Amino acid sequence: MPNIKSAKKRVKVIAAKTERNKAINSALKTDIKKANAENKAEAVRVALRAIDKATAKGILHKNTAARKKSSLARKLNAC
Repeated sequence: MPNIKSAKKRVKVIAAKTERNKAINSALKTDIKKANAENKAEAVRVALRAIDKATAKGILHKNTAARKKSSLARKLNAC
């Protein structure tokens, strides 16, 4: 446990950011699973939007996001 005031604050801030990142990542995974299961345009659109939001917030790397979006688009177009 840190003794210095600024270090204590960093622990709190990091904990809050970790919780936020976990929530966003969990919601993202759920949206992607729904899009893969249903393969409907609406579900894919929601998943693509979630991927873009996660990328903007720094949760996903841009290349990872592009790969996931491409995969969803390929599956949708194959139907």
